[in-house]
Amino acid sequence: MQSSSSNPAAKIVPDTASNLSKKAQVAEMFNNIAGRYDFLNHFLSMGIDKGWRKKAIAEVAQIKPQAILDVATGTGDMAIAAAKTIQPKRITGVDISEGMLEVGRKKIADLGLQQVITLNTGDSESMPFGNGEFDAVMCAYGVRNFEHLEAGLTEMCRVLRPGGKVVILEFSHPTRPGFKQLYQFYFRYILPTLGKLVSKHSKAYTYLPESVMAFPEGKRFCEILQQCGFKEAKARPLTFGVTTLYTAEK
Repeated sequence: MQSSSSNPAAKIVPDTASNLSKKAQVAEMFNNIAGRYDFLNHFLSMGIDKGWRKKAIAEVAQIKPQAILDVATGTGDMAIAAAKTIQPKRITGVDISEGMLEVGRKKIADLGLQQVITLNTGDSESMPFGNGEFDAVMCAYGVRNFEHLEAGLTEMCRVLRPGGKVVILEFSHPTRPGFKQLYQFYFRYILPTLGKLVSKHSKAYTYLPESVMAFPEGKRFCEILQQCGFKEAKARPLTFGVTTLYTAEK
């Protein structure tokens, strides 16, 4: 198991005054902002997040999967995009926030995708699926919230079939001079203020930049993926490194 010293993100929690575990705090936080989550995602990223998901889905589509697992599915945006683009037989989404899943189920019902997509409450570190049950596993902006990063990644590897593919989107740190400083100012000061005003949740959008700053990104995260059983781990920065698209095989 990865120690907290090698994974500083494990120490970052939404509310340092709370006695709850990180997992419980994250679930509570997302339950509280579920109703405004989709709007804030698109608003705070200026709509660029849709393009990031499209690139991730294109990576998943390369292996023509019929059974896809979407970990930390939230309100189901990745699952819905995959259903429309890839048209697999089934997509299973899991998340610890029932509030987020309720929003996702309504979206799926409105689109008539209930026969393809199923959303379940579940813990990424202990999933009720068989070994090698899925052709592809995807996760958009969820691994940063794992209480135990390696445990969650190892579980994702377990449920993936040999030869299957994992595709992960996660925030990262831009390195381009000028843009880096501008982004850091937006991410640390403007985004938390706007997020708090719209979500009415005082901690959620302060936790976001703190957890991103602590996350082991790029080459380090690829090394962790390989330690957890994956191979051919690659990191592809998007939008000057605001986010990174990770891919690996089993």
